[in-house]
Amino acid sequence: MNRILIALCLTTGFAAASASAAPTAIGRYQDWTVFTESVNGETLCYAATEATDKAPKGSDHGDVWFFVSSWQSGKARSQPSLKVGYELRADLPARASIGRAGWTLYGVGREAFAQDQDDPKLVSSLRSGSELRVEAVSTRDTKVSYHFSLSGSAAAIDKASALCR
Repeated sequence: MNRILIALCLTTGFAAASASAAPTAIGRYQDWTVFTESVNGETLCYAATEATDKAPKGSDHGDVWFFVSSWQSGKARSQPSLKVGYELRADLPARASIGRAGWTLYGVGREAFAQDQDDPKLVSSLRSGSELRVEAVSTRDTKVSYHFSLSGSAAAIDKASALCR
């Protein structure tokens, strides 16, 4: 339940933040960028990377990003998530994999989150791996897959975390 509440806060927060103030880019770490933004008076810090490959090629995926987010208030610390430009099927969880390790991601609107207990292992793998792959299903029943580079992820995740301590 905590995961869903945080997901709704993040989804609402990102939407509210886009309407009021744009995120501030703090720095680039190879293929990852660190951002901060104010959401309803709270500071949100995150490391993010955009998908390097999207399939199927003919589909409109919109912007596809993978985040590791922390709230300065402590609502969430080093929380990994996927954000896409369409609605995800909530009844068909997405799958994230790095090397031989894999995690289930649960869709909430245009975002997907791992189970709370999986966050530390997923973030550890993001920091040490070379590529993240995510497979999901849209509400239009389109099976999609994405690849994300993990080059620079460790430095970016560390920076975002330090900014919101």
